[in-house]
Amino acid sequence: MLLNTTYRTTEEEIMDDFSLEGEELRDALDKIAAINQFLGGNQLTLQGVKQLIGSKTQKLTIVDVGCGNGDMLRALAHFGSKNKLEFNLIGIDANAFTVNHAIALSKEYSNISYQCIDIFEEEFKALQYDLLLCTLTLHHFKNDQINYLLQLFSSKAAVGIVINDLHRTSVAYRLFQLVCFVFGLNNMSREDGLVSILRGFKKEELVAFSKKNKLKNYTIHWKWAFRYQWIIKTEI
Repeated sequence: MLLNTTYRTTEEEIMDDFSLEGEELRDALDKIAAINQFLGGNQLTLQGVKQLIGSKTQKLTIVDVGCGNGDMLRALAHFGSKNKLEFNLIGIDANAFTVNHAIALSKEYSNISYQCIDIFEEEFKALQYDLLLCTLTLHHFKNDQINYLLQLFSSKAAVGIVINDLHRTSVAYRLFQLVCFVFGLNNMSREDGLVSILRGFKKEELVAFSKKNKLKNYTIHWKWAFRYQWIIKTEI
Protein backbone atom coordinates (compact mmCIF):
# COMPACT_ATOMS: atom_id res chain seq x y z
CA MET A 1 0.00 0.00 0.00
CA LEU A 2 1.36 3.41 -1.02
CA LEU A 3 1.70 5.67 1.99
CA ASN A 4 1.31 9.43 1.53
CA THR A 5 3.18 11.44 4.19
CA THR A 6 2.97 14.83 2.47
CA TYR A 7 0.72 16.31 5.15
CA ARG A 8 0.16 15.63 8.85
CA THR A 9 -2.82 13.38 9.44
CA THR A 10 -5.77 14.73 11.44
CA GLU A 11 -6.61 11.27 12.75
CA GLU A 12 -6.69 11.09 16.54
CA GLU A 13 -5.04 8.53 18.80
CA ILE A 14 -6.75 6.32 21.36
CA MET A 15 -4.60 7.92 24.07
CA ASP A 16 -6.04 11.34 23.26
CA ASP A 17 -8.98 10.34 25.45
CA PHE A 18 -7.93 11.71 28.85
CA SER A 19 -10.50 9.55 30.66
CA LEU A 20 -8.79 6.37 29.46
CA GLU A 21 -7.59 3.95 32.15
CA GLY A 22 -6.89 0.29 32.76
CA GLU A 23 -4.28 -2.38 32.19
CA GLU A 24 -4.07 -1.88 28.42
CA LEU A 25 -3.15 1.78 28.96
CA ARG A 26 -0.60 0.88 31.64
CA ASP A 27 0.98 -1.68 29.32
CA ALA A 28 1.03 0.84 26.45
CA LEU A 29 2.71 3.51 28.59
CA ASP A 30 5.40 1.12 29.76
CA LYS A 31 6.00 -0.34 26.29
CA ILE A 32 6.30 3.16 24.77
CA ALA A 33 8.84 4.08 27.46
CA ALA A 34 10.81 0.87 26.87
CA ILE A 35 10.92 1.39 23.09
CA ASN A 36 11.90 5.03 23.53
CA GLN A 37 14.78 4.00 25.79
CA PHE A 38 15.82 1.18 23.46
CA LEU A 39 15.93 3.51 20.45
CA GLY A 40 17.84 6.20 22.34
CA GLY A 41 14.97 8.68 22.54
CA ASN A 42 15.56 9.65 26.17
CA GLN A 43 19.20 10.37 25.38
CA LEU A 44 18.16 12.95 22.77
CA THR A 45 16.17 14.86 25.36
CA LEU A 46 18.95 14.51 27.92
CA GLN A 47 21.49 15.85 25.42
CA GLY A 48 19.27 18.87 24.90
CA VAL A 49 19.05 19.48 28.65
CA LYS A 50 22.84 19.26 28.95
CA GLN A 51 23.26 21.75 26.13
CA LEU A 52 20.87 24.26 27.67
CA ILE A 53 22.14 24.11 31.25
CA GLY A 54 25.81 24.26 30.27
CA SER A 55 27.84 25.12 33.36
CA LYS A 56 24.87 26.22 35.47
CA THR A 57 24.97 25.00 39.06
CA GLN A 58 21.87 26.63 40.56
CA LYS A 59 18.70 24.68 41.29
CA LEU A 60 16.61 24.28 38.14
CA THR A 61 12.93 23.50 37.76
CA ILE A 62 12.26 21.24 34.79
CA VAL A 63 8.74 20.55 33.55
CA ASP A 64 8.02 17.50 31.37
CA VAL A 65 4.81 17.96 29.35
CA GLY A 66 3.04 14.71 28.44
CA CYS A 67 5.24 12.82 30.89
CA GLY A 68 3.68 9.39 30.41
CA ASN A 69 4.97 6.94 33.00
CA GLY A 70 7.68 9.39 34.09
CA ASP A 71 10.68 7.55 32.65
CA MET A 72 12.26 10.76 31.31
CA LEU A 73 12.07 12.44 34.72
CA ARG A 74 13.60 9.43 36.43
CA ALA A 75 16.46 9.49 33.90
CA LEU A 76 16.96 13.20 34.67
CA ALA A 77 16.93 12.51 38.41
CA HIS A 78 19.75 9.97 37.95
CA PHE A 79 21.68 12.39 35.74
CA GLY A 80 21.31 15.19 38.27
CA SER A 81 22.37 13.00 41.19
CA LYS A 82 25.40 11.69 39.31
CA ASN A 83 26.54 15.19 38.36
CA LYS A 84 25.65 16.90 41.67
CA LEU A 85 22.94 19.04 40.03
CA GLU A 86 19.84 20.06 41.95
CA PHE A 87 16.66 19.55 39.93
CA ASN A 88 13.03 20.14 40.81
CA LEU A 89 11.29 17.81 38.35
CA ILE A 90 7.59 18.16 37.52
CA GLY A 91 5.65 15.79 35.28
CA ILE A 92 2.48 17.04 33.60
CA ASP A 93 -0.18 14.85 32.02
CA ALA A 94 -3.91 15.34 31.45
CA ASN A 95 -4.78 11.71 32.17
CA ALA A 96 -5.27 10.96 35.90
CA PHE A 97 -4.60 7.22 35.48
CA THR A 98 -1.29 7.98 33.73
CA VAL A 99 -0.27 10.43 36.47
CA ASN A 100 -1.05 7.92 39.21
CA HIS A 101 0.98 5.25 37.41
CA ALA A 102 3.94 7.65 37.11
CA ILE A 103 3.66 8.51 40.80
CA ALA A 104 3.77 4.82 41.73
CA LEU A 105 6.89 4.26 39.61
CA SER A 106 8.63 7.35 41.01
CA LYS A 107 7.93 7.00 44.73
CA GLU A 108 11.65 6.63 45.55
CA TYR A 109 12.50 9.96 43.87
CA SER A 110 12.02 12.83 46.30
CA ASN A 111 12.62 15.55 43.68
CA ILE A 112 9.95 14.32 41.23
CA SER A 113 6.32 15.39 41.48
CA TYR A 114 3.37 15.04 39.13
CA GLN A 115 0.32 17.12 38.33
CA CYS A 116 -2.78 16.15 36.37
CA ILE A 117 -3.26 19.28 34.26
CA ASP A 118 -4.56 20.10 30.81
CA ILE A 119 -1.85 22.36 29.39
CA PHE A 120 -4.49 24.55 27.73
CA GLU A 121 -5.97 25.46 31.11
CA GLU A 122 -5.08 28.42 33.35
CA GLU A 123 -3.49 26.18 35.97
CA PHE A 124 -0.67 25.28 33.60
CA LYS A 125 -0.08 28.93 32.66
CA ALA A 126 0.64 29.69 36.32
CA LEU A 127 3.59 27.28 36.50
CA GLN A 128 7.10 28.71 36.72
CA TYR A 129 10.03 26.74 35.28
CA ASP A 130 13.51 27.01 33.83
CA LEU A 131 13.34 24.25 31.22
CA LEU A 132 10.40 22.66 29.46
CA LEU A 133 10.61 19.20 27.91
CA CYS A 134 8.25 17.88 25.27
CA THR A 135 9.16 14.31 24.33
CA LEU A 136 6.88 12.57 21.80
CA THR A 137 4.06 14.90 22.79
CA LEU A 138 3.96 17.84 20.37
CA HIS A 139 2.65 15.71 17.49
CA HIS A 140 -0.59 15.16 19.43
CA PHE A 141 -1.63 18.75 18.69
CA LYS A 142 -2.96 20.57 15.65
CA ASN A 143 -0.87 23.30 14.04
CA ASP A 144 -2.75 26.19 15.63
CA GLN A 145 -2.41 24.55 19.04
CA ILE A 146 1.32 24.09 18.46
CA ASN A 147 1.69 27.79 17.68
CA TYR A 148 -0.13 28.65 20.91
CA LEU A 149 2.03 26.27 22.95
CA LEU A 150 5.29 27.52 21.47
CA GLN A 151 4.30 31.06 22.41
CA LEU A 152 3.43 29.94 25.93
CA PHE A 153 6.47 27.71 26.45
CA SER A 154 8.92 30.31 25.15
CA SER A 155 7.44 33.03 27.36
CA LYS A 156 7.61 30.90 30.52
CA ALA A 157 10.80 28.82 30.18
CA ALA A 158 13.60 30.92 31.66
CA VAL A 159 16.39 28.87 30.08
CA GLY A 160 14.97 26.89 27.19
CA ILE A 161 12.86 24.16 25.62
CA VAL A 162 13.76 20.68 24.41
CA ILE A 163 11.37 19.10 21.92
CA ASN A 164 11.95 15.53 20.78
CA ASP A 165 9.46 14.27 18.24
CA LEU A 166 8.84 12.06 15.25
CA HIS A 167 9.95 12.44 11.65
CA ARG A 168 6.96 11.74 9.40
CA THR A 169 8.19 9.37 6.71
CA SER A 170 7.04 6.12 5.16
CA VAL A 171 10.31 4.40 6.16
CA ALA A 172 9.66 5.15 9.83
CA TYR A 173 6.10 3.87 9.46
CA ARG A 174 7.24 0.55 7.99
CA LEU A 175 10.00 0.13 10.57
CA PHE A 176 7.53 0.72 13.38
CA GLN A 177 5.36 -2.07 11.99
CA LEU A 178 8.41 -4.31 12.48
CA VAL A 179 8.95 -2.95 16.00
CA CYS A 180 5.32 -3.82 16.82
CA PHE A 181 6.02 -7.43 15.91
CA VAL A 182 9.35 -7.66 17.76
CA PHE A 183 8.06 -6.05 20.99
CA GLY A 184 4.63 -7.71 20.83
CA LEU A 185 2.80 -4.41 21.24
CA ASN A 186 -0.87 -4.41 22.18
CA ASN A 187 -3.51 -2.97 19.85
CA MET A 188 -3.47 0.47 21.46
CA SER A 189 0.31 0.81 21.24
CA ARG A 190 0.36 -0.45 17.65
CA GLU A 191 -2.47 1.70 16.32
CA ASP A 192 -1.44 4.85 18.21
CA GLY A 193 2.20 4.42 17.24
CA LEU A 194 1.40 4.29 13.54
CA VAL A 195 -0.92 7.30 13.79
CA SER A 196 1.77 9.15 15.78
CA ILE A 197 4.22 8.80 12.91
CA LEU A 198 1.65 10.19 10.48
CA ARG A 199 1.09 13.10 12.89
CA GLY A 200 4.84 13.72 13.07
CA PHE A 201 6.83 16.41 11.28
CA LYS A 202 9.04 17.29 8.37
CA LYS A 203 12.00 19.55 9.14
CA GLU A 204 10.63 22.39 7.03
CA GLU A 205 7.48 22.38 9.16
CA LEU A 206 9.49 22.80 12.35
CA VAL A 207 11.43 25.64 10.75
CA ALA A 208 8.14 27.28 9.74
CA PHE A 209 6.85 27.00 13.32
CA SER A 210 10.06 28.60 14.53
CA LYS A 211 9.76 31.52 12.12
CA LYS A 212 6.06 32.08 12.73
CA ASN A 213 6.61 32.24 16.48
CA LYS A 214 9.74 34.38 16.17
CA LEU A 215 12.03 31.87 17.86
CA LYS A 216 15.50 33.31 17.35
CA ASN A 217 17.94 30.92 19.00
CA TYR A 218 17.16 27.32 18.05
CA THR A 219 18.60 24.24 16.39
CA ILE A 220 16.81 21.36 14.66
CA HIS A 221 18.68 18.12 14.08
CA TRP A 222 17.57 14.79 12.65
CA LYS A 223 18.49 11.90 14.92
CA TRP A 224 18.09 8.15 14.93
CA ALA A 225 15.51 6.62 15.13
CA PHE A 226 13.61 9.02 12.86
CA ARG A 227 13.42 11.81 15.41
CA TYR A 228 13.92 15.53 15.40
CA GLN A 229 15.74 17.16 18.29
CA TRP A 230 14.54 20.76 18.48
CA ILE A 231 16.39 22.83 21.08
CA ILE A 232 15.13 26.36 21.74
CA LYS A 233 17.16 28.70 23.94
CA THR A 234 15.03 31.36 25.62
CA GLU A 235 17.61 32.76 28.03
CA ILE A 236 18.75 36.26 27.03
